[in-house]
Amino acid sequence: MKVTSSEFVISAVGPKQYPTDGLPEIALVGRSNVGKSSMLNKMMNRKGLARISSRPGKTQTLNYFRVNQMLYFVDFPGYGYAKVAKTIKETWGKMIEGYLKNRQELRFVIQLVDIRHAPSKDDVAMYDWCKQIGIPTVVVATKGDKIARGRWMQHIKVIRQDLKLRGDDTIIVFSSETGQGKDELWGEIMRRLRAAEEDQRQAEKEEQEEQANSSNPS
Repeated sequence: MKVTSSEFVISAVGPKQYPTDGLPEIALVGRSNVGKSSMLNKMMNRKGLARISSRPGKTQTLNYFRVNQMLYFVDFPGYGYAKVAKTIKETWGKMIEGYLKNRQELRFVIQLVDIRHAPSKDDVAMYDWCKQIGIPTVVVATKGDKIARGRWMQHIKVIRQDLKLRGDDTIIVFSSETGQGKDELWGEIMRRLRAAEEDQRQAEKEEQEEQANSSNPS
């Protein structure tokens, strides 16, 4: 997809600050040092739009980025960083849980893992949580440029096995340095958004037919 506009919209601390324009939202989750900001900047063609912090765990809000006036990337606080205060972690947890369970505009989650390492306990827990809630997930294996291409499949196999990848959840190798995986990820995003729109239209059609049948009993 060609990105013609991208912008930071808001750092939200709760539902009252979430956008109200009804655009589809894609949540980005991952460990604090996995490269979410770098991936966002590469995907949006905007160097430095998503801030890359030297202090892992700095993001403490849901950061909304609007792309082409058609969707939002929602950058979650990084998980797994030990130096973040327990009270802040608890606040994050409540905010994230509420968003994942209740946000109607959420279409799916992009979960980032470091291709060089087996998924952590936090990675596994996050993936399991999404599955329990019933949220589709795209797994992005970041830092693909850090290992030889010939070793990618070996590392992907470990990620797939440790997360116990389910259904049609996808793994895409990504590099913010080379752009590897960028076009593939955009393709997957657009495919899933079109499928979600079709599902929504079908659900609305079925609801209308049910209402029509109930108002005209035979």
